[in-house]
Amino acid sequence: MTEPVHVPTLGARVRRVLLPVLLAVFSVVGSFGASRGQTDRHEPDWFMVVLLLVGALSLYWLRTRPIPVLWATVVSTLIYMLREYPWGPVVFAFVIAVFTTIRLGHRMAGWVGLITLYVGHVGGRMILGINEQGVYQVLLVGTCFCVLGFLAELFRAHRDRVMAAARTREEEELRRAGEERLRIAQELHDVVAHHISLINVQASTALHLVDRQPEQAAPALSAIKDASKEALVELRSIVGVLRQSDESAPRTPVAGLDHLDHLISRTERAGLEVHKIVHGEPRPLPSGLDRAAFRIVQESLTNVVRHARATSATVRIQYGEQTLVLQIDDNGDCLTAAPQEGNGISGMRERATALGGTLTANCTPAGGLRITATLPL
Repeated sequence: MTEPVHVPTLGARVRRVLLPVLLAVFSVVGSFGASRGQTDRHEPDWFMVVLLLVGALSLYWLRTRPIPVLWATVVSTLIYMLREYPWGPVVFAFVIAVFTTIRLGHRMAGWVGLITLYVGHVGGRMILGINEQGVYQVLLVGTCFCVLGFLAELFRAHRDRVMAAARTREEEELRRAGEERLRIAQELHDVVAHHISLINVQASTALHLVDRQPEQAAPALSAIKDASKEALVELRSIVGVLRQSDESAPRTPVAGLDHLDHLISRTERAGLEVHKIVHGEPRPLPSGLDRAAFRIVQESLTNVVRHARATSATVRIQYGEQTLVLQIDDNGDCLTAAPQEGNGISGMRERATALGGTLTANCTPAGGLRITATLPL
């Protein structure tokens, strides 16, 4: 995948040009001004101006080519010092280049540039026989260079922390977006699969009866109408959640185990006899757990209607002290057609796992399919 090309804004381009130009003018004017009080230094000439311009104007490429710019400032500053031009703002370009190079992460190049300029200046003066500096001056300059390097390191460390935090936030946002997409996909699958399965069964019944017993086709058509209406309502609910911008508004559909009786009656209209058995004292559950439990039961009944060739199913709900156990059995033929890990079972298992629970799909001794979900409270 090709990375997007970063196009600098007009303000960034202006700042990129403005800094080298202003520093070049300041360096040249400042050096000529400083030369008036430094009669023992070399007279300003055209070469001095060239050195100052090379160091200052090279900063234009500092963001894109920091290391070449650093060495351009090192060389121009070192030659300026060894030719004994007037002391002035010549070192500013070098300071900016070193600071930026280290802050951008080129630590080795930045420190090598600092050491090169320091050793070249001190050693060059000794080799060329220029007026030797005192030990105090040599140590003072070295201390200043070390302080400059460590300051750049502090800003580099801060920049790395900021970038790491930004990457962490971005990864967290991507993870949350992925989880949200998965949750929405599960909701859509459960809603659409359940209602479409009921509609398919009722439509088959209506087609079978429309010619032979047309008066008995009406209940099937009525069930199709109700199922399609409920599917549209739930789909609108999910779409409404996606469109909400108010964080205080409910973010998920509120279908839970309190809708179980309605789900069972609707499923029975598709020709499947459903029995509900509750163990323990029913009590309010956390919304995420309540919704997941309802969807697991709904998807289990949907699978029975679509694939099990069963005539009855039993839904057992056990309210424990620490867990909620769901068990859905049917009287289909599981022994000859083992349960397949399709979207339905895998989606239910993902819901259970997301809550720290488990879900299994096995054949019962009587030959039917048993879905067992254990959800921690």
